[in-house]
Amino acid sequence: MDINQPSWHTLSADEVARQLQTSIQTGLSAAEAARRLVHFGPNALHEKHGRPPWRMFLDQFTDFMILVLIAAAIISGVVGDLEDTAAIVVIVILNAVIGFVQEYRAERAMAALKRMTEATASVLRESRMETISAAGLVPGDIVLLEAGNLVPADLRIVETARIKIDESALTGESVAVDKQTVAVGLADLPLGDRHCMAYKGTTIVHGRGRGLVVATGMQSELGQIAALLSGAGEAKTPLQNRLARFGKRLALAVLAICVMVFVLGIIRGEPLLLMFMTAVSLAVAAIPEALPAVVTISLAFGAHKMVKQHALIRRLPAVETLGSVTFICSDKTGTLTQNKMQVTTIYADGHLEINLQPSQRAEPWPTLFRALALSNDAHLDRHGKAHGEPTEAALLHAAQVAGFDKAVLEQEMPRLKELPFDSERKCMTTFHRTGEMVLAFTKGSPEAVVPQCHRTFSANGEQSIDRTALLRTAETMAADGLRVLALACRSWPALPASHHPAELENELVFLGFVGLIDPPRSGVKEAVALCKSAGITPVMITGDHPATARAIARELGILVDGGGVMTGVELAQLDQARFETEVEQIRVYARVDPAQKIKIVKALQDKGEIVAMTGDGVNDAPALKTANIGIAMGKGGTDVAREAAHMVLLDDNFVTIVHAIRQGRRLYDNIRKFIRYAVTTNSAEILVILLAPFLGMPIPLLPIHILWINLVTDGLPALALTAEPAERGVMRRPPRPPQESIFAHGMWQHIIWMGLLMAALTLLIQAWAYHSGSAHWQTMVFTVLTLAQLTHVLAIRSEKESLFAIGLFSNRPMTLAIIVTFLLQLATIYLPALNPIFKTEPLDMTELALCIGAASVVLITVEIEKWLVRRGWIYQRKL
Repeated sequence: MDINQPSWHTLSADEVARQLQTSIQTGLSAAEAARRLVHFGPNALHEKHGRPPWRMFLDQFTDFMILVLIAAAIISGVVGDLEDTAAIVVIVILNAVIGFVQEYRAERAMAALKRMTEATASVLRESRMETISAAGLVPGDIVLLEAGNLVPADLRIVETARIKIDESALTGESVAVDKQTVAVGLADLPLGDRHCMAYKGTTIVHGRGRGLVVATGMQSELGQIAALLSGAGEAKTPLQNRLARFGKRLALAVLAICVMVFVLGIIRGEPLLLMFMTAVSLAVAAIPEALPAVVTISLAFGAHKMVKQHALIRRLPAVETLGSVTFICSDKTGTLTQNKMQVTTIYADGHLEINLQPSQRAEPWPTLFRALALSNDAHLDRHGKAHGEPTEAALLHAAQVAGFDKAVLEQEMPRLKELPFDSERKCMTTFHRTGEMVLAFTKGSPEAVVPQCHRTFSANGEQSIDRTALLRTAETMAADGLRVLALACRSWPALPASHHPAELENELVFLGFVGLIDPPRSGVKEAVALCKSAGITPVMITGDHPATARAIARELGILVDGGGVMTGVELAQLDQARFETEVEQIRVYARVDPAQKIKIVKALQDKGEIVAMTGDGVNDAPALKTANIGIAMGKGGTDVAREAAHMVLLDDNFVTIVHAIRQGRRLYDNIRKFIRYAVTTNSAEILVILLAPFLGMPIPLLPIHILWINLVTDGLPALALTAEPAERGVMRRPPRPPQESIFAHGMWQHIIWMGLLMAALTLLIQAWAYHSGSAHWQTMVFTVLTLAQLTHVLAIRSEKESLFAIGLFSNRPMTLAIIVTFLLQLATIYLPALNPIFKTEPLDMTELALCIGAASVVLITVEIEKWLVRRGWIYQRKL
C-alpha cells in the first residue's frame, strides 16, 4: 500500500480504493483500522509540547528577586547562620511547590477542555457508520461529509450530492469550489483545481457526500505546510493584561520602598546583611508578580467547572466577558425549545387534519405522505424509531404512522438526485423515478414554496390556486405556535440535466401544509426572567414564521408589551444606520437568514451592547466570530460553528447560557476578592516595615517572618477565595461595563484604608510591647500581622453581605485554610523546636489574647464598611 502517491486526483475512486486496500461500500474493519493507526500515527498536526512538570517547577524560581533572596540566604549561611539559611530556603521551596501545584492543575484543566473540543468524524467501518475522534482516522477510511463539517483529512471524493467546499484556508480562493467524483487528468494541477479532492482543514459549505482518506496528520497537504507556521501563544485575557501592567507599576513602587527600608536600616546601624535580607524578603513578599497567574488559574478552574453545567469554554477570555453580557440573541429551535418536533396538524385539499392514523384517503393525501417520507434524509431503525434532523424525523414518523413506509417507497420510487436545503432558498427538492416519469417533491417554508406553485392538488385533480388564501392559512397555523412547512410536487418526463434551483423549483403543484410543534424547554421561562432581573435582554432569532415566533416568545416572556418583532425581509430593507435606531427595541427576529445575524450583532455592538449570539450552521460562523461571546451548539451544531465559537453548549439549552453568565460573574467577583486581599495585605506589610523606624522603633519583622506570612496567608486562604460561592443577588445587578476598572466600587479605597489600619494595629502592638520592655514584642508583631490577614480574608468573602449572614462555614476550603493557617502560626510560637528557626518566643495568654483582639478589629471595621455599603452610603454602583 503506497500512501505517498502524489496524484490521487488522477485516479478513479475504485483505483484509489484498490491501492489503499479498502472497500468504498463497507470501509475498513476495526482491526485493520487499529493496525493502520499504529502504523501511520494519529491524524493530528504536530504541536509545540507544553512544559514538562519538572520545568514548570523550576520556573517557580526564575523570578529575579527570588534568585537574589536565595543567593543572600546562602551568603548568610556561609557567614555562619546556617539555621536561618535552611529555614528561608525551605519556605521558598514550599512557596514554589504551592505555585507549581496550582499551575499544574490549571494546565491539566485546560488540557482537558482542549480534548473536549477535538473534532469528530463520521466514518464507515465494517458497513456501519460510527462517530470517532478525527485523530483516529487512517488512510483507507470512508468518511461521511455534510455541510458545516471541517474536512478531517485529505480525501478522494467518492460520492457527492452538490457538495461545495471553501478551500480558502489552503488556496486563498474565497469562492467555494464544486466537487465531483470524476478523476482529473493532469498530475501537477494546483490544489484549487483538483475538483475530486477535499483537503484537511477546509470547510464544507453545501451539500453532502463521502470521501476516501488518502493522507492524515503531517502527511496531509495542511501538515506539509504546518512546519512553516509558527504557533502563536495563547492570547492573554484583557484582565490579565491590565493586571500585568498594574503589577509592573506596583513592583517599581515596592522596589523603591525596599531600597528606602535598606538605607534607613543601615543609617540606624542595623547589620548590613540583615537589612539586605529584609529588603529582598519584603520585595519577594510584596511584589504582586502572581496576579496575572491567579487570573489564569481562576479562569481555567472556572471553565473546567462549567463543563459540569454543560458549558464548554473554548477561549479563556470568554469567561471574563460573560459577566458583561447585555444581550443574548438565541436561536429558537433546540435552544429555547426542546427540538423534539411532532407533527400535530396537516392541511390539504382545504381540510385541516389532526388524525394521522392509517386510512384509505383520496388524493392529495397519499402523494403528500409520500413526499413526507421520500423528500427526507432521516431514517428508521429496526425498532421503527426515526433518526436524523428533528424536523425530518418528525415528518418521517408522521408518514410511517399514516401507513407510508419509507423503505418500501424507496424501492418503488428511488431517489435520483436532490437540491439540498439551504438558508437562502428555504427549501429542498428531491427527484424520484416513478414508472417512465420523474416526480420531484419540494419542501420548505410557505413563503418560499407557495409563490412557486401554479396549481393545487385536490381530490378532483389539479385545480387553480389562491396563493393569498393559502398563505393566510399558514399564518393561522403559525399563530398557534406551530412550525409550518409547505409541500409541493412537479412531474418531469425525464430527469432534468440542470442543477439550478430557479429552473427546477417552479411551476409546482401545491400538496399541503404540515404543522409541527416544538414545546419550550423546561426552565427557559424562569431563565428568561432571571436574565431580565440581571439587566440582560433576551432576543429570539428564528427562521420560523413571524406568528410562530411571536407565540413562543410571548409564552417564554421574551416578548412583552413594548417589544418588537421584525422579519428578515424588513431587516433587509433597513440600512445599518436606520436599523441601529430600532435594534435595542426588537425582541424577536423571524424568517431571518444566518447572514443577517452579523447585521444584528454589529448594530447592537455599535450601540455599546455586549452581545452573546448562538448559532449552529455554516452561515452562523461569521456572526459567532463577530459576537462578544459566540455560542455554538454541542449536539446539533456544525464543526464550523464550533470552531468559530467562544463557548459550546453541550446540551443546546438556553438555561445553560444563563448558568454560564452566573458563573462568569462569580469568577470575576472572586478574582476581585483575591486582588483586594493580596494587595491590601502586601501594602500592610510594607507600611509596617517602612514606618517603624520613623516612629523610633527597630525593624519589626525578620526576613523569615516576612516570608512565612507570605507563604501561609497568600497561600491557602487566598486560593480558597476562588472557591467562594456566588454573591447573593449576583443575577439581580446590571452587567459589568467591559472597560470598568478591576478596582471599581470602592476597592481601591478599601485597599488604602485597610492597609493603613492593619499597619497601625501592628505598630501599636509593637509600640506597647517594645516600650513596656516585653521580650516577646517581635513575636507579637509577627502574630498580629498574620492573624489580621486571616480576619481580613474572612471579612471580604462578600463585598456587601455580612460574614454572619453568608455563614462562617459556607466556604469549606476557606474554613479549612483558616484553621490550618492558625494552627501553623501557633506552632511557630509554642513548639520549642520551631522557636529558634522562626526567632519566636511563647506568648502568655494575655499577650495572645491581645494579638487576637487587635486582629479582630479588622473584621469589625470591614463589617461596618459593608453595612455602609448596604445602606447605600458609600461605594454606590452606578446603574
